[in-house]
This record gives sequence, C-alpha cells and structure tokens, in this order.
Amino acid sequence: AAAAAGGYAMGFAPAPDVLFAMPFTGEYSLAPIALRLDIAGVLRLSFLPVLLTLVLMSFLDTLGTLVGVTEQADLTDEDGSLPRVREAMMSDAIGTVAGAALGTSTVTSFIESAAGVEQGGRTGLTALVVAALFLVALFFNPLVAMVGHYPPVTAPALIVVGAMMLRNATKIDWGNHAEALPAFLIIVGIPFTYSIADGLALGLIAYPIIKVAAGQRRDVRGLMVLLALVMIAYFVFVRSQTP
Repeated sequence: AAAAAGGYAMGFAPAPDVLFAMPFTGEYSLAPIALRLDIAGVLRLSFLPVLLTLVLMSFLDTLGTLVGVTEQADLTDEDGSLPRVREAMMSDAIGTVAGAALGTSTVTSFIESAAGVEQGGRTGLTALVVAALFLVALFFNPLVAMVGHYPPVTAPALIVVGAMMLRNATKIDWGNHAEALPAFLIIVGIPFTYSIADGLALGLIAYPIIKVAAGQRRDVRGLMVLLALVMIAYFVFVRSQTP
C-alpha cells in the first residue's frame, strides 16, 4: 500500500479516476465471456497438444505450490507427504473449472499463499477471511486493478515468499548427491524457466536417472519412472511446440 501510494504521488503510476465501482456491471460485467465455452473447438485433435500442456502445467504448478506452502506451514506428515492431498487437489480442480466457465483467470493455488503462512495463517479460517476480503475488493475494482499491475507493489511479496521458501532447502541431504542434484535442478530450474511446472519436470526426470547411475536403483519406484517418461514426453511433444 505504501509503495502504491508513493508511486501515485510521484507520478510513476497513473492513479485510477474512481476508487469504487459496482461489481459485474459496465466494463466489469462477466456477461460477454461467462459460460461462453467452445466445447467443439476443444475436442479437435489439433487442440490436443494445447490441452495437454494446460493440464500438465496446472497439475505441476498446483502440486509444487501445495508442497511448498505445506512445508512452510509445517503441516506435512512425518514422512514428508501431504495430508489430505486428494481433497486439496480436488478443490483446486473445481476452482479451475469454475473460473474457466466464468471467463476469469485460473482460480487455483498460488505460491503467494506462503506470505499468509508467514504471518501465522494455518487453518481454513485464514482462507475464509481472505475470501471475505476478496468480496469486499469487488467493489473497489478500479483500485485493485491498478495496484495489481504496478510491479513495486506486487514484487516485494514475491521476493519475500521466495526467501521464505528457500529455507526448506536446509532439509535436503546435500551430502547425498543422488538426492541433492534433482532437488538442485528444481531449485534453479523454476526461476530459469519462469515456470514451476518446468522446474519440477526437470527434477522428476533427473531423479530416477541419477539414482540408477549412483547404484541406488532400489530407491526408484515404478511410479517415478512413469512420471519421468511422462515429463520427457511433455518436453518433447508439448513444451517444444509452445512459445
């Protein structure tokens, strides 16, 4: 808020003409785009690579976000697995479908949630409070839209979140190269590819290969090999076809 106010005062960003607007009316109406689904277009064979790209990117982005935020909140099980991951993925999928049907941007889990965790948010009450604030924000669309497109406002939160998430790197067994190298590829792959999905895919591909090369074949499960093959196909047939 301080960065936004300072930017507007010094003329670095244009201030909105109005602060208040009725939601779902005028230029903020969803009528032109809501429920206008082109089902026939999606079912075309030529659209399959695009569809596969969206599915894999959504799945990997969500999984990476859930793992990172859950670790940050110290809510993982003793073996490091995600509790009730089925319910979490299902709610994310429902939100994605609902958001797409209404013509909005994807309603999904975002890594910025770690900022709320850092402030003490742990339970569903945090999500309910955020939802209530979003409802109030609907009436301040001009202001919210302007703030959301002003990098000095949004960038600090992402930097802080990145610093907080990096603390979990201390839990990696850096003395075991077969464990550390795939983790390192994910850590550096995400920022260099500008994609959580692509960074995770690099780690998923490298893990079974490095494990076998290190003589730790027993640690490689069939599912890991399957995921690695899927990720290789993703890069070869899907990612290479997208800009």
